[in-house]
Amino acid sequence: MDSKPETLGQLRQSGWTTRSVKTELRQNAIARIRSGETLFPGVMGYEDTVLPQLEHAVLAGHDTVFLGERGQAKTRMIRALTGLLDEWMPIIAGSEINDDPYNPISRHARDAVAELGDDTPISWVHRDARFGEKLATPDTSIADLIGEVDPIKVAEGRYLSDELTLHYGLVPRTNRGIFAINELPDLAERIQVGLLNVLEERDVQIRGYKVRLPLDVLLVASANPEDYTNRGRMITPLKDRFGAQIRTHYPLEIDTEIAIAKQESEIPDDEGNVVIPEFMHEIVATFTHIARSSPQINQRSGVSVRLTVANTETLVAAATRRSLRLGESEIVPRVSDLDALISSTAGKIEVESLEEGRDGEVVDHLMKGAVLTVFKERFPLETLRPVLDAFDEDLTASAGDDMPSSAYTDLIAKNSAMASAIAEAIDGSDSEGVKASAVELLLEGLHLSKRLNKDSVGGRASYRARA
Repeated sequence: MDSKPETLGQLRQSGWTTRSVKTELRQNAIARIRSGETLFPGVMGYEDTVLPQLEHAVLAGHDTVFLGERGQAKTRMIRALTGLLDEWMPIIAGSEINDDPYNPISRHARDAVAELGDDTPISWVHRDARFGEKLATPDTSIADLIGEVDPIKVAEGRYLSDELTLHYGLVPRTNRGIFAINELPDLAERIQVGLLNVLEERDVQIRGYKVRLPLDVLLVASANPEDYTNRGRMITPLKDRFGAQIRTHYPLEIDTEIAIAKQESEIPDDEGNVVIPEFMHEIVATFTHIARSSPQINQRSGVSVRLTVANTETLVAAATRRSLRLGESEIVPRVSDLDALISSTAGKIEVESLEEGRDGEVVDHLMKGAVLTVFKERFPLETLRPVLDAFDEDLTASAGDDMPSSAYTDLIAKNSAMASAIAEAIDGSDSEGVKASAVELLLEGLHLSKRLNKDSVGGRASYRARA
């Protein structure tokens, strides 16, 4: 509305009608589906699996619980639900629990309507303010979620039996909106029982005072699989109240992992000189996928997409540091920069090892597997015979974080076979940095394929023919 009604009477004249929050979500979702719009923008990899189930839940008006490991966009999807709400919603002015002007439920709102009638002032709430969220912890109390008697209001002279002495909790304050509980099993079972009354019976007892609160709330929760967390469980009666349980998953395709990393990575590029070759994106994403299937990694705790995002950011940071030290304006990550990813990986995976201190070795082994995988996809070995022949004729090549890009350009100029080998990987780029990155991948891939020997001293590596 361009001119929003300011009183209850004006609201009636405008023709505005009351809808439950689930009806509102459903009707807005229907309108978007009909127009071909995306219901949940920014969520990738779930187009054929999770998102259809979520759309079913919205259309059915179901409270929903998302079950999945960390870093599977559960919270992102929950917060995206607010986009299906009306942009503005009227409430009784001054209401703490978003009272419906036509059906007020709090004492304050009922008294205001009874006293002022059609002159009752109306406020408008934006849809972003109709979302409440709580991370469940063992110390979460009924007072946090439902409410508590406010001792200050009692001290002001009100009786304990007066409803106006109540300080409403998060759930009532999200009335006519969406309330999310993250990590629901961590909520103490007695608190979960308190939610049953809110969802079904609508009766709440606060300090012995019984309050009738017919709340209109869509409850959405997230939880890790039962085999991952032993800190708590979701009680069966509460689980039964949820109409939909949706199991999330990690990206199934490397391309999806790369797309998410590109979307979520925060890479400073004020001068526009950061160039990440696609094969370097593939290495970082492939490393994550290999870790998800490795017996050396604890799979119960999961390997989050955040690992790919953090590693992408760290890779660019390492390339930036190297370029600054070498005085190069262009920032292009190389294979030699991958050593920096140990720091951004260590806190995001749990290594299954009987020996302490082997985390670095495990990460290095998995990273070499990722480099080898991408190398084989990018450089078919049967086409590299001319490159190997050059090494058989006493060619040696050096690589490392102290090597300027021009050194790789000189190497390519001396070896036409190497120039032909990297042509497809650089995709016609004239950038010295991209060519240097492709050469490092070629050399390291030939070494990991046992076609070249490698001697490493510090940050410098030398590649030569096998004896």
